[in-house]
Amino acid sequence: MLAVVFEVQRKRDPEKRWSWPVYIAGLRARKRCPVILLVMCVSATVADWCAQPIDLGHPGLTLTPLVLKPDAVPVVTDRQEAIRSPELATLSAVAHGTGPYRREVFNALLSGAAAIDDERAKLYIDIVCAILPQIAKQELEEMMLSGTYEYKSDFARRYVAQGKAEGKAEGEATAILKVLAARGIPVSDEARGRIMGCTDLTVLEAWVERAATVDSIDAMFD
Repeated sequence: MLAVVFEVQRKRDPEKRWSWPVYIAGLRARKRCPVILLVMCVSATVADWCAQPIDLGHPGLTLTPLVLKPDAVPVVTDRQEAIRSPELATLSAVAHGTGPYRREVFNALLSGAAAIDDERAKLYIDIVCAILPQIAKQELEEMMLSGTYEYKSDFARRYVAQGKAEGKAEGEATAILKVLAARGIPVSDEARGRIMGCTDLTVLEAWVERAATVDSIDAMFD
């Protein structure tokens, strides 16, 4: 078994040179297997920075991240190729999802996702959506619902609907915290976690109303 720590890096972040070794050591201890660090970069300049060796201080211990530049990832637009390797199609969508062939790349991604189980398909599309700029993400979601390609329409509708519901729940939770903060009502870390972790819109809407009148956070939950 081989474990992979996979990260996408959009800009230089000096903190990563401290956290990446921790990720590798922690995963190696949990999985009891070799671990590699794979960093995908959206620009060649950032990729060159990420590829620099990290001296861990102990003699002989130096971590050199494996780095993927955008031009090292093929532009996958052929659906049959995506079906043969949905993972490669996913990397292609990450690297080229804002390029001139993005619609063809997205079509290939979705064709590859259609060939695998829903759990993996959701994971791969989640990865792409988390990395893409908002405009490109919206374009991908519109394609999922448009019916202009061969795909599992039921899964596509569920996926997009779930994303919208999660976004609305997060918005309601944020509104609750803003109301409480404006009224000067203290919110413990436990209460904040409970609010932000709630996905029931009915409950959240009730909390929004209570947040405007309660005298304590405990009263809002009653």
